[in-house]
Amino acid sequence: MRARKTILALVTVGLLASCAKKPVDLPAAGTTAPRFDDFIFPAAAAGLGPPAIVDRHRAAWQILQSGDAKAAERDFSAILKQAPAFYPAEAGLGYAALARKDAAAALPHFDAALARNLGYAPALAGKGEALLSLGRTDAATEAFQSALTADPALTSLRGRIDVLKFRGVQQNIESARKAAEAGKPDEARRGYLAAIAASPESAFLYRELAAIEHKAGDDQSALAHSQQASTLDPSDTRALMLTGEILEARSEWAKAADAYAAANAVEPSDAVAARIALIREKAAFEAMPPEYRTIETSPTVTRAQLAALLGTRLGDLLRRAAVTPVVVTDGRSNWAAPWIQSVTRAGVMEPFPNHTFQPNTIVSRGDLAQAVSRVLALIGAEKPRLAAKWREPRPKFADIGSAHPMYPVAARAVSSGVMAALDGETFRLTRPATGAEARDAVSKLEALARK
Repeated sequence: MRARKTILALVTVGLLASCAKKPVDLPAAGTTAPRFDDFIFPAAAAGLGPPAIVDRHRAAWQILQSGDAKAAERDFSAILKQAPAFYPAEAGLGYAALARKDAAAALPHFDAALARNLGYAPALAGKGEALLSLGRTDAATEAFQSALTADPALTSLRGRIDVLKFRGVQQNIESARKAAEAGKPDEARRGYLAAIAASPESAFLYRELAAIEHKAGDDQSALAHSQQASTLDPSDTRALMLTGEILEARSEWAKAADAYAAANAVEPSDAVAARIALIREKAAFEAMPPEYRTIETSPTVTRAQLAALLGTRLGDLLRRAAVTPVVVTDGRSNWAAPWIQSVTRAGVMEPFPNHTFQPNTIVSRGDLAQAVSRVLALIGAEKPRLAAKWREPRPKFADIGSAHPMYPVAARAVSSGVMAALDGETFRLTRPATGAEARDAVSKLEALARK
């Protein structure tokens, strides 16, 4: 009887043994290369679990690295069933899912591990892998960065982060440019801002964003971003030119000219140089008092206004002229005082016999011709061949004979092309000169002085 019980017991044990799961042979350490060497081993902190659990967890990881993801998954699950708080095994399940190329299934496991330890670097890195596989590049980059912050020893993540940032920047730039071409400035702006957030040292991003904002009419932001582009890359002529255009649109002439000049210093251009000269002229004009700025539209012009026109437009020529000592008693307090002094010292306009300039006196066409004639004499002294063109001709005027004292003055002004006879070939010496006539005459004198 005892023998029969012994035999029955042995048979039962044999049957149970045949039904049990056969143990998996673990690869010897160092005998095979890891199948997933970019996976971060979910190590357990000291004291997190008993040694048996920790050893079993490490064995499951070796199984995963041997290529048997399903077997590893079973072991990680068994560990969690036995020790639910052992979150490294939860991360192990996430990596097993990644090995099976099921990123969607991996993500909840990494989140479960992070729910127990928000700064657990292996789970953060694994989550980054899962998010990257799901096409969520920005979120993946953030997860990788968090993992590197949690464990600076994970230096391999740094290169991946840089690559992902670059990829994200490229995608944002492409999207922003397409939005701009499609006439969607708000969407384009968001794309550029996202690219700048990832690559804040890229000057061209600020410049392209500024161009979008300038076109949309947001010159305040456009100016800030174009200037930032120039700060980051002083040789970016397109950024400098854009800054100039924005400032010009805002009528900030002096600053616009400075921006254009900076661009021209990097890439010289005759067209840009001409633009700078024009802008600086506008800047000078805007800086002038109202009495000067209204000359062009005024039906008459005063002696102070004519002096200012001559002094500002022909300053270099007047400074080269011989200085004639003069006494002017009423010009010092006038708005045009510097130019009154300039024209009187050069002999282009004279004070009256009582030493007054009488700046508010209206200028006649004869007075304008007198000043023009004297400026022509200064130009002729420097350019004799050019002066021959206005010395020889003797035009006829219906109201001025050749013996008239003012005939030589009027003839020189007309022969040079600086002034013109009026209807019926009359000169009309006493008719008041208009502001437009005075401005045109001085502009023509300026052109002759530059030849």
